[in-house]
Amino acid sequence: MPSKSKTKGNTYEREIVETLKDNGFKDVKRAWGSDGRSFGCDEKVDVLADGVKIQCKRRKKIPKWLSLEAVDMVMTRADRGSTIVVLTLSRFIKMIGAGKNGS
Repeated sequence: MPSKSKTKGNTYEREIVETLKDNGFKDVKRAWGSDGRSFGCDEKVDVLADGVKIQCKRRKKIPKWLSLEAVDMVMTRADRGSTIVVLTLSRFIKMIGAGKNGS
């Protein structure tokens, strides 16, 4: 029987897949066993949505500095690292999914 944490992660991945499909993404699939190697990607890839590789992480609490209460997105990077962008799923769908469902 899977652990509670694993079950929570699997449920979240399925939720992401359904939300993306419901919002016009055409080719959305969840990696078997949460391992992207099952469809030829890196093992960290959990979901593939129209060619966009997504890793899904669900946590009990998000760090306060990642709060999106007053902004559309947060950009951050480690010293000498690449910038990463954190945004809400609805903002992601508006930006990346624009035009996918005819809107």
